[in-house]
Amino acid sequence: MTDFTYAVDADGVATITWDVPSKSMNVMSMEGFAELNAHIDTALADAGVKGVIITSGKKDFAGGMDLNVIARMREGGAQAIFDGVMQMHGVLRKIERAGMDAKTLKGAKPIVAALPGTALGIGLELPLSCHRIIAADNPKAKIGLPEIMVGIFPGAGGTTRLVRKMGAMVAAPFLLEGKLSDPKAAKAAGVIDEVVAPEDLLSRAKEWVLGAKDADLVKPWDAKGYKMPGGAPYHPAGFMTFVGASAMVNGKTQGVYPAAKALLSAVYEGALVPFDTALKIEARHFTSVLMNPSSTAMIRSLFINKEALEKGANRPKVADQTVKKLGVIGAGMMGAGIAYVSANAGIEVVLIDATQESADRGKAHSEGILDKGMKRGKVTAEKKAEVLGRITATTDYAALSGCDLIVEAVFEDPKVKAEVTAKVEAVVGAECIYATNTSTLPISSLAKASARPAQFIGIHFFSPVDKMMLVEIIKGRETGEVAVAKALDFVRQIRKTPIVVNDARFFYANRCIIPYINEGIRMVAEGVEPALIENAAKLVGMPLGPLQLVDETSIDLGVKIAKATKAAMGDAYPDGAVDEVVFRMADLGRLGRKASAGFYAYDEKGNRLGLWGGLSDEWPVSEAQPSLTEVQHRLLMAQVLEAVRALEDGVLTDIREGDVGAILGWGFAPWSGGPFGWLDILGEARAVEICEGLTERHGARFTPPQMLRDMAADGRGFYTPATHKAA
Repeated sequence: MTDFTYAVDADGVATITWDVPSKSMNVMSMEGFAELNAHIDTALADAGVKGVIITSGKKDFAGGMDLNVIARMREGGAQAIFDGVMQMHGVLRKIERAGMDAKTLKGAKPIVAALPGTALGIGLELPLSCHRIIAADNPKAKIGLPEIMVGIFPGAGGTTRLVRKMGAMVAAPFLLEGKLSDPKAAKAAGVIDEVVAPEDLLSRAKEWVLGAKDADLVKPWDAKGYKMPGGAPYHPAGFMTFVGASAMVNGKTQGVYPAAKALLSAVYEGALVPFDTALKIEARHFTSVLMNPSSTAMIRSLFINKEALEKGANRPKVADQTVKKLGVIGAGMMGAGIAYVSANAGIEVVLIDATQESADRGKAHSEGILDKGMKRGKVTAEKKAEVLGRITATTDYAALSGCDLIVEAVFEDPKVKAEVTAKVEAVVGAECIYATNTSTLPISSLAKASARPAQFIGIHFFSPVDKMMLVEIIKGRETGEVAVAKALDFVRQIRKTPIVVNDARFFYANRCIIPYINEGIRMVAEGVEPALIENAAKLVGMPLGPLQLVDETSIDLGVKIAKATKAAMGDAYPDGAVDEVVFRMADLGRLGRKASAGFYAYDEKGNRLGLWGGLSDEWPVSEAQPSLTEVQHRLLMAQVLEAVRALEDGVLTDIREGDVGAILGWGFAPWSGGPFGWLDILGEARAVEICEGLTERHGARFTPPQMLRDMAADGRGFYTPATHKAA
């Protein structure tokens, strides 16, 4: 079985077809590169071959490099990575030159890339080395270089070629943001050369090969007198571009994402030298990024582990539980969002609320999202009608007949939820699984209202449902395997990422994020400068500072959680200082963004203006301020220690779920690969040392869990030795 096949037709046109066995999408391996290289050698050596078409045997061209291969490359060390990358450059440069005479720039054989669908990563870097890129007019296809999203950058010539083709400024969104385009948009941007009807793709590619002239085969950067579009770094216009790019990259990444900085360095340094030298520079920076533990952690969490969880790594071994008909109880923002993502995934939905007006308003939420999609050209009128046609908005519980899954999304009130549970179980079939959407209420307690506790499970969606990728599935004490499988299969259907946790107060995500918010608020009470708190968080990779986050989630929700937690914990409740601040803010009517007044000030349209000036009147800023590192350690350890405790307590049973859940659920420093990834980067012994200092200065909440102490003593990490399961 081979990844690439080779055939020559009667007109002397060779076709190299990429079709990786047993994969739905082509991905490149080092073995695949060797096969491609051999076929190119065959074509160039055969006088009867007039040109080459490189295409795919699948509906898409390629999904990129196999990131499992990239993860393994690091094991060989820096020299092995560099040598491997330079081998790739050699193959792609061979395609680009295609037998061309170095002096006359003539004699090359035309090589065209024919893309039937999606072309990502190496799936675009390979075409960029060809003499022409022709794509099928496939609106669902995505073309681009998304490597930056998993902590690396295009390292097989994509960075150097795209900048030399388009200029640094135009190439920036594709390289630094991982922007993906459909074929027509990619052509308009200048990434590819031509878009044709799908049925004409190969015939048009052959036509171009047979009609190509020497001038068509010389890349701009190989031609005499080449000048970089937009100007090189030493050109006045180019200088300003690179100054702006440096400011933009540092502004967006806060200096914690090594790949973005390395990419910009490769572009800048590469623009000062000849093309082949630029490829070496790109390879060296790519090697540096791969050797950085941040890239290893990001690839592991955002690709390998995320993909494993989405494919059911922890799914019970029971029969397929694909959802055919879904009942959603409660048509508020959460229920309406669940109804939309489900109907959009092809599931029939019954959306129920207490009044028809409320149910209709919930369905209208889906219409609003679809209308926005139509304005952007992403949704057709037919698609809109199809999705809305799957949603039945009603007050009649009898409409739930035939549902195989119920998701209840009513008020966070145990009595209300219990009443709904009884109503639903009176009309649904005996096999129906019942899921309650809750962010804080214990599942085992809510299950007491059910006559079928084995079929009762928690599903915690994050808001807004249509945008947030994580879904937290919570097993109650009596939840059965079929219920877990049903929840996992449902999450797969709606194309989100699941984690499965055991029942405990706040489950996993809120258990970790609440201490982060509380630590920020506690520092306000201590007199720490609020701007220091917020910027310390952003400078370590958190998307929002704790004060902004509590504004977004609403301060009165914080009051409600604090009161409920205090009632449940009694004398063990630790957060009096936090309550003082939160309750005072609520008394002042500063309830967060929804009230246009919170820790931040807002204009009449709700736009954030900056931190509220009155904070220093309520809680005066101390003359002596802590160091940036001290604040960052407090904010990070508040979350990370709670993640370790969740693993130690058995709430988490898989560190992969802990890391993926942290990044997707509340944006925990993605550069670190998640809380367990960060502890491995920092070193468990160093983490214990930091926590002991924090405990001495700030209290017992920073006491290192015994699990972390044991790992530090043994010199173990969470991923070294490689083990996923808790002991």
